[in-house]
Amino acid sequence: MKSLSGGERNRLLLARLFARPANVLVLDEPTNDLDIDTLELLEQLLQDFDGTVFLVSHDRRFLDNVVTSTIVWEGTPDDPGRWREYEGGVTDWLTQSQRARSLQAQLAKSATSAAGKLGAAASVSGKPAAVPAVPQAAAPPAKRKLSYKEQRELQELPGRIAALEAEQKSLSDQLADPDTYTAAASHLREMQERFAQIDEELPHALERWEILDGK
Repeated sequence: MKSLSGGERNRLLLARLFARPANVLVLDEPTNDLDIDTLELLEQLLQDFDGTVFLVSHDRRFLDNVVTSTIVWEGTPDDPGRWREYEGGVTDWLTQSQRARSLQAQLAKSATSAAGKLGAAASVSGKPAAVPAVPQAAAPPAKRKLSYKEQRELQELPGRIAALEAEQKSLSDQLADPDTYTAAASHLREMQERFAQIDEELPHALERWEILDGK
């Protein structure tokens, strides 16, 4: 070992690590002090590894190259136990979270606008004022009218989205509680599977609401 260079020594240590039988690896900042050749070797070994790897790293490019899901802390001082799993690496997480925030902001804006219109309509009595005719040339393209089924779906989506978010938060709190892991394994597995299911359903519900609201 003394005759080996730093890079050669690191590559040997990696080879020894992956030569041991294991189905779980926990790596904390594994790219520190690695040269390019050793870093590429580590990426290849992780991509070929058949087990589960828990990986902590500040190297965004490295994470994008090797991870298949990213666990992100989305907590606040009042709700510190909120974690969420995203498919893909850091870049995928940033894209998905930005899209989700954008859709949620549009949903909140639409709900506020609808409430304002409802309040204004309730406060006006008598015959509504006549609206001046708009020249045909200036009229915007007519939107396709929603079917009865689509109207019902649009009305129900905000409630469904709110229910999914509330259930996800409840599951997140339970999964962050150490006492949860003393329960039966089947119960824990059901919670984890439901959390993953909501992670798939919620973006689809937000996207569907955006489509219907824009028609």
